[in-house]
Amino acid sequence: MGPVRWQVVAVAAVGLALTLEVLPSVLRWLRAGRRRRRPRRQVLFFPSQVTCTEALLQAPGVAPSGSGCPCSLPHGESSLSQLLRALLAARASLELCLFAFSSPQLGRAVELLHQRGVRVRVITDCDYMALNGSQIGLLRKAGIQVRHDQDLGYMHHKFAVVDKKVLITGSLNWTTQAIQNNRENVLITEDEEYVRLFLEEFERIWEEFDPTKYSFFPQKRRH
Repeated sequence: MGPVRWQVVAVAAVGLALTLEVLPSVLRWLRAGRRRRRPRRQVLFFPSQVTCTEALLQAPGVAPSGSGCPCSLPHGESSLSQLLRALLAARASLELCLFAFSSPQLGRAVELLHQRGVRVRVITDCDYMALNGSQIGLLRKAGIQVRHDQDLGYMHHKFAVVDKKVLITGSLNWTTQAIQNNRENVLITEDEEYVRLFLEEFERIWEEFDPTKYSFFPQKRRH
């Protein structure tokens, strides 16, 4: 066997040794990548245990108190706190399509996102937005875009889309009554197909509820 052929064999042997050495690391990296890419699927059930949510709802620039929260509520995870975390993870956009919205904690979370520069849009029902305790007026006052129906039927959807990639939907109305007393469910998923379908529905309703299309004073028929 000539010197050139020996060199080829030696290079191949070194390459094989290096491949075998790094193969376990590559396999671990691939497995970790698959775990990272696994779509999020989470189900929350209500009524939620009553817990303190103040640590989650700190305004921008406000440092948490070093002495801890002085309230007497339990400090732990609950269905409400997990829902708040899913919302507060938004970095670019939040679409809300809600029949009833009166929870102060969820209202504060949405305002916080708006203050952080997240683009927030809200669709709601015209009858329930005016009820005592509704958060809709406060959101509008904060500068958040809100649109509503003017039909006889209810705008009965209950869903949110975070950063156009996480869908939050279920039976839960965003009210204190539903959160603390009702048997409800919320599904949180990153399934791209479901996210796409709900975003399309949001955009369709957003366009339909454009206030320039309202007909509060319908024209009289000409005879």
